[in-house]
Amino acid sequence: MLKKFTLLYVTLAMILGSCSQFESLQKGNFNKVKETGMELKEALPTSFFPKDLHIVSAGDSLTQGVGDSTNMGGYIPYLAEQLEKEKTIKNANFENFGVRGNRTDQLLKRLKDKNVQSSIKEADLIILTIGGNDLMKVVKENFSSLKLNHFKTEQKLFAEQLQKIFLSIRNQNQEAPIVLVGLYNPFYNWFADVKEMNQIVDEWNFQSLSIVGQDGNAYFVDIHDIFLNNEENLLYTDYFHPNDRGYQLIADRIYEILDKQVIDSMTD
Repeated sequence: MLKKFTLLYVTLAMILGSCSQFESLQKGNFNKVKETGMELKEALPTSFFPKDLHIVSAGDSLTQGVGDSTNMGGYIPYLAEQLEKEKTIKNANFENFGVRGNRTDQLLKRLKDKNVQSSIKEADLIILTIGGNDLMKVVKENFSSLKLNHFKTEQKLFAEQLQKIFLSIRNQNQEAPIVLVGLYNPFYNWFADVKEMNQIVDEWNFQSLSIVGQDGNAYFVDIHDIFLNNEENLLYTDYFHPNDRGYQLIADRIYEILDKQVIDSMTD
């Protein structure tokens, strides 16, 4: 009988001891384990979990990649390669909605397409090239008597359409940074005597910069100087679109802006 009582006592003590340890774990040690786990997680660098980026590129022939001998999308493959070298980025997946000849009014209409809207909703980054054909429209319509005031009228319309483009994008996606690539002057090969052409391009770019500044999460990429101050031939055989080297330099300039101001916020 005594042996049975002793065995019962030992068993009961073990159960109570286990309960006490469990209670202690619940109150104290479990929290410490939990805290340690949190501390480890917080200490991990963002590069520990590299991100897949969904990037929407939209606009005109510069996005489509006209003049690119590889038919890979102009600046896009160069930019993708640079982005994927970042420790925080696993894959830079581009959706290309560039259409040759598109002006701002035509891009605005395409932004109503449900497939385009769906892609924009899911985008981590949106890159636009637009405006070159608006500028070209003025040249074509006034070829024989090209004057400064012709560009002023079209510039106002261009600004109105560009604002609507930004509004349309923001209706689908409030968070993604928008990058607008500026205009360059390819016309110096055709109109070397039109000294105002560089001034016109600068004014249109300044207009774009002003609209970008109103957004709060948008960035302007100036590429005008690349094509003015370079001894290399950067234009395709049509003397309008960039060639491979031109697209590479555009990608470099876009990446420079992304690296300085955008990538960290996208991959946090």
